[in-house]
Amino acid sequence: MEPSNKILLESGTNELEIVEFRIDELDGKGNVVPCYFGVNVAKVREIIRLPNTRKVVNANPSVSGMIKLRDQVITLIDLSRALNKNCEGIVADRVIVLEFNRIIVGIQVHSVSRIYRISWEHVEPPVKAIHDANITGVVKMEDRIILILDFEKIIGELSSTMALAAPTDDLMLAHSSINRNEKTILVADDSAFIRKTMCGTLREAGYQVVEAENGEEAWEYVCTVRQQCADSGKAVTDSLHLVITDIEMPRMDGLHLTSLIRKEGTLDKLPVVIFSSLASEDNMLKWRDLGASGILTKPDLPHLVEKADTLVL
Repeated sequence: MEPSNKILLESGTNELEIVEFRIDELDGKGNVVPCYFGVNVAKVREIIRLPNTRKVVNANPSVSGMIKLRDQVITLIDLSRALNKNCEGIVADRVIVLEFNRIIVGIQVHSVSRIYRISWEHVEPPVKAIHDANITGVVKMEDRIILILDFEKIIGELSSTMALAAPTDDLMLAHSSINRNEKTILVADDSAFIRKTMCGTLREAGYQVVEAENGEEAWEYVCTVRQQCADSGKAVTDSLHLVITDIEMPRMDGLHLTSLIRKEGTLDKLPVVIFSSLASEDNMLKWRDLGASGILTKPDLPHLVEKADTLVL
């Protein structure tokens, strides 16, 4: 999986690979209803059978316990419980080991089927009929629907030590004397949970913030600003001062968004910061080569305002 994944991240082709897995549930008559979910291969470290598990005292009910994986002890999450599924009697004997945001965690699932390579254009935002904040994308296959889960949100809500850290009051106070009211930042992230945290942090610091739920929406906004500035004879950076983008987003990912911005001569002065849970050393080198002005991992949220200040003020 690793070589193919590196190619996708490197090329900015707006493609991804997802691992499909199942969390089945019981309907009112006791029948098993298969439910299909997906996770980006870039977050998958390995897939194993359920090993011996050690219980954790006073843990969240969704935490199955701890497992030992090659001399490393990691937390095991029962995803069916985290998603509030009625799965009584259905054995979850597969574990997907995920690595993101500088953490490693095991996700206990009922089965793992295969890997699909798809375009982000075929990943749609959740429709309003799906009232589940844990879902960030929908992939429509011929015979089923695969739901892409927001694991940052799921894990963050189960453990405060794994959640995004917000800036401290002391840090915000230290920068409170800076006037940012005339500076506009575009934030693109498909996770409402993360987008709310980032935008709230930037607005509290004084920035004007425009939100986009995916790269396609963000690119449309950039193009609108570019045209308005062309009509008025202004530079784009007179109206839009910074773009902060996630990578994993429906319709258009953040790498493709970054490459589009960098291909436009009128946008060459517009700073772009990639804010992602996938920021390994290798990936960060590639993102800089793509034209990223800065890179932050999601545990670095306390430094978000500082990074914005260095690029905007």
